[in-house]
Amino acid sequence: MARSTLTRLLLAPAAAVAALIGFAAAPAHAAVWTSSEQWGNYTTSDGYTLYNNIWGSGAGSQTIWANSSSNWGVTANHPNTGGIKSYPNAKKVVGKPIDSLSSLTSGYNVSVPSSGAYNTSYDIWDTDYDYEVMLWVNYNGAVGPLGSSQGTVSLGGHTWTVYKGSNGANEVFSFLRTSDSSSGTVNILPVLKWIKDTKGWWGNETIGDVQFGYEVTSSSGGLNFVTNSFGVSAR
Repeated sequence: MARSTLTRLLLAPAAAVAALIGFAAAPAHAAVWTSSEQWGNYTTSDGYTLYNNIWGSGAGSQTIWANSSSNWGVTANHPNTGGIKSYPNAKKVVGKPIDSLSSLTSGYNVSVPSSGAYNTSYDIWDTDYDYEVMLWVNYNGAVGPLGSSQGTVSLGGHTWTVYKGSNGANEVFSFLRTSDSSSGTVNILPVLKWIKDTKGWWGNETIGDVQFGYEVTSSSGGLNFVTNSFGVSAR
């Protein structure tokens, strides 16, 4: 659950048409699961958990749908006010210390709106929730990371501007891609090792949740966020 920051197709044809004309990204009858509940969640057969996760104050309505862990989306209608309203996401639990990982990668392909205020991001946690690593692959509107800039670095196949801060409960390391991306692969392990070995900001933490989703600040009128494909591989 992203709590610490302010904050674009492998669609079925019917879903693609619906997204283009501005309705819900997947019709209710086509989705395996839907929920408009604040904490609605669903665990897939391949071990991912989908989570509606409307956690911020002043939130509006939001409906999440899923056909699988790799094809899901959300229609969010949150007011044009400041503060994060939600972080709908898909989560895979890794459960391994950094030094025992030989590889941690993820691929993504998303369709996101041109309006609103949000970021599309990975949210990676240690098992004790002492540290949070955010990887923003695209963002729009009046959003920004927590903490102060630590410069720019190229890691995991992308170039990021790095921010370091604290929300009072945990340390937050935010990596903002220097240009927006709607699809790609992230080699996550070099990012984690850079934090540990190059900067010394944490030790050999055990990585728990690898979450991917949309941190929505405002989406007035109802906006669609679609995950066309997504997956995490750890070994």
